[in-house]
Amino acid sequence: MLTLRQSAFDRAGFDRIESDLFKRLEQQLHTAERVPAAEVCETEAGYSICLELPGVARDSIDVKATERNLVISAERRAHQPEGSDTAQPPASATTLLSEFRYGTWSRSFRFPGGINREAVQAAYRDGLLTVEVPKAQTLTSVSVKVEG
Repeated sequence: MLTLRQSAFDRAGFDRIESDLFKRLEQQLHTAERVPAAEVCETEAGYSICLELPGVARDSIDVKATERNLVISAERRAHQPEGSDTAQPPASATTLLSEFRYGTWSRSFRFPGGINREAVQAAYRDGLLTVEVPKAQTLTSVSVKVEG
């Protein structure tokens, strides 16, 4: 009896490749860093940044500004049942499905020109963080004397 070599395109080969791809995708989804969606707008006076941060406590949000950068970081903690001090569900509860992402993240924005970092304002309401970043009104320059 004559047997043929298995082709790379047989059904078992495709099933194995498909299974490997799904395993890798699942691993990436569980380990992927999720950053919030952002919307950045520019006006003559400055920039407005709005980030979606549902479920994030106001005290876990940190906004830092430098001469041309804005860094926003926060932590989304696990849900705490009313009246509970722990982030764990009650021992009698069984989680059937959880698609929530918890943990810390950081996001930075670099602006084309200088910003007035002392006048940056941030407000957090209904799961949206809005940061108003005014442009710097004066640009500093230095004259260098050429010797020789």
